[in-house]
Amino acid sequence: MAVEKKTSDELAVDRTDLAAMRTMMAAERSLMAWNRTALSMMGFGFTLYKVLEAVQQAGGILPNENTPRNAGMILVALGVFSMVMGIIEYWASIRDLRDIKYYSYWRPSFFIALFMAVAGVFLFLTLVTGLL
Repeated sequence: MAVEKKTSDELAVDRTDLAAMRTMMAAERSLMAWNRTALSMMGFGFTLYKVLEAVQQAGGILPNENTPRNAGMILVALGVFSMVMGIIEYWASIRDLRDIKYYSYWRPSFFIALFMAVAGVFLFLTLVTGLL
């Protein structure tokens, strides 16, 4: 049985497609790393806010009356900022990759990133307004 040999043009197309797919997957992995980092910062910020608030209510002395809220807000804001930066990096990577092969921006990790960015903004606003 004879094996059909591919031409050099066909091999180049196959290799380019595989390289584009690896680049797309790398962009998704980077976005998921941004997701994890942002979630950790936002979660730690909210936890720190609640712990310092409990210490303050138990009679503990803190440098300022607003220390729990300020510390929590800083970490939540950093988490939201890192999530937005991750989204921008992902969007730019996929946009550049679309010159070679079409890939949709709307992947599950991108939906999660958008949801987390919106949730982070909501959390930040609740800390600012004192709803929590």
